[in-house]
Amino acid sequence: MNIFHLALGGCLTAPHVKYGLTEDTGGHIAYILGAATAQAARDDVTSVTIVTRAFDDPSLGLDHAKLYQKVGKKFVIRRLRTINDAYLSKEKLAAELTDLKVAFLDMIAGLEVRPDVIHAHFADAALMAAAAKERFGIPFIYTPHSLAIDKLTHLKTAAGPLLSARIAQEGAGLLKADAIVVSSRDEAERQVSAYGLEVDGKVHRVWPGVDQTSGLHATDSAARVLLDQDLDQVDRPLILAIARPVARKNLQQLARTYAASPALQERANLVIVAGQHGPGVTESDETAAVWQDLNAILSAPHLRGRVSLPASHAPQDIASLYTLARRTRGLFVNLAFHEPFGLTLLEAASHGVPVVAGDRGGPLDILARTGHGVTLDPTDSAVIEAGLLNLLTNADAWDQHAQAALDNISLFDWSAWADQVAIICADLIAPKRAPRRPAYILGSDIDHTLTGSARAAARFAAWHQRRTGLFAVATGRSIVEARRVLREWSLPVPDVFITAVGTEIHRSQPKGGWTLDAGYAALLDRDWNPDIIRDCINTAGMDWQSDIEQRRWKFGCFGNAADADRLRFVLRDAGMTARVVLSHGRLIDVLPRRGGKGRALAYLAQSYGLTAADVIAAGDSGNDVDMLLACGRGIVVGNALPEIADLRGSPQLYHARADFAEGVLEGLAAFGLAETKSAVQPRLRTAAPVLQVAS
Repeated sequence: MNIFHLALGGCLTAPHVKYGLTEDTGGHIAYILGAATAQAARDDVTSVTIVTRAFDDPSLGLDHAKLYQKVGKKFVIRRLRTINDAYLSKEKLAAELTDLKVAFLDMIAGLEVRPDVIHAHFADAALMAAAAKERFGIPFIYTPHSLAIDKLTHLKTAAGPLLSARIAQEGAGLLKADAIVVSSRDEAERQVSAYGLEVDGKVHRVWPGVDQTSGLHATDSAARVLLDQDLDQVDRPLILAIARPVARKNLQQLARTYAASPALQERANLVIVAGQHGPGVTESDETAAVWQDLNAILSAPHLRGRVSLPASHAPQDIASLYTLARRTRGLFVNLAFHEPFGLTLLEAASHGVPVVAGDRGGPLDILARTGHGVTLDPTDSAVIEAGLLNLLTNADAWDQHAQAALDNISLFDWSAWADQVAIICADLIAPKRAPRRPAYILGSDIDHTLTGSARAAARFAAWHQRRTGLFAVATGRSIVEARRVLREWSLPVPDVFITAVGTEIHRSQPKGGWTLDAGYAALLDRDWNPDIIRDCINTAGMDWQSDIEQRRWKFGCFGNAADADRLRFVLRDAGMTARVVLSHGRLIDVLPRRGGKGRALAYLAQSYGLTAADVIAAGDSGNDVDMLLACGRGIVVGNALPEIADLRGSPQLYHARADFAEGVLEGLAAFGLAETKSAVQPRLRTAAPVLQVAS
């Protein structure tokens, strides 16, 4: 497999990148280099090429004028040359896009071996990749990195001509891409959906990696040299922030909070590394304004000797600063108004440094997985001060978060990213086809039904290769999250995704990718009134699940059986016929009357001309009950929750003794559809019920 990465902005070279040298030389370059390096190390990858823009500016480095740069045995950088050879910011690149596209197409046309997949970074690259797809038929992946539509939400930025043009460009990239790879759930399910496009079926959330070796041999000596002139006591705990000086990063909030807090000043030093400044550095109006603000705040006389705002730094200084933060029992801070992901939080984790982060976007995903810090409101100085002081003064909490960082950073490995993206690439190159008329349908829940045992998951994947029927997953998750979990457990990609508790059906397309079933969507819309449903949930006094859990035809809240009953009464009084589904004893989902896993499987079966006897369901919890009872045969795995214990009397169900996917296979063996490891006697069943789709 030959892979191209296409990224036009910033100073992209390897191996030594001077981050912050320009506004656009930031985290996306670390992402691209980490991804490309891991892909080049794979046996199934023949070559990896990063394509970027050539410019001639010796003050920014001589590499950028080279049209060809060898990085590794299978890894090179190629640069596109146009008439304009000056360095250009992201905004000014728009004027060069036409010429760059011509140069890119000419480059591909002249290659002896063309790329199998192009991975475009940012919207300008996505539109160039789309042109290559049209000319040469090369599929492409799009990673936005930072979507402009969020500036309207979190920075309250007016939609001027430049921002509007970028948003339109991003929307076009989302539509044209064959796959969209993002890092956080917020990106995947909130930001992308804000564009109002039906692209969920091609969005993939894949954890990025981080250099996990940088902390192994780093010392704090370079950091001490960097900070020596500014700090009176370098060995005091360090509050460290590293970010580009742009408004979204909210660096001024941290500076103001520290400047107004005698307790923080008494306890710790503050160091903010905000890019590179001075001669030879290209700055935008925004970065210059943020830098000026930071200098004004931190130059107060009472802060002298306690703060440092380095105007420049070397690449090795960053690892040294993280090391100093750990050795002084300090903290790393990222208070961005909104962070698409937050690679610096992972860098801190790789050095064993606890973090305090804003509670918007990627940090929520990262810290839920690593547990190496806390999230809080990035706009509230009192909350920020309390959060910092708690970790600085609570030795047990600091130790716990620092250890969690070291224990869990291995979860973010570029080789694991490359493994998952290889699966995506393979599907783009040779899309799999669902059988035209399968012998049967297996509709299975994912969590704790197929997952839970790696060995059982591997056995299920082996069965899947030999199956004669259609495999559908039926889950409460979104398609993005369902795909992520399946990849992480090395489970097979289904022929059909039934997601959001049976309110969305996604079918594979002939040229790859997935699309929402319009017929099923129209069926659910018939008597679904979301505004009234929301009012009923509020009237019933329910606690809502997070915004990201809400879907077009599924509203999620918290509660027990009594709460679910109360909500049913409120809906009935309002004349609403919505379904209320309780699962796991605490999660309540409200669905259209015609929605649910069972009804979705019924719709799917009829679309293939199958009968009830041809459909098998497998599950473990309350939101699986309707499909277990509606389908011709059902498998209840051995680890099923007590909330479905009353299904014991249902004759069409097989209650497996084995747990997780092993239980699913046991049930399939009992039905004669899988080999059995031991003598398993199928239980007697009455005639299968007739599957019906509400009309």
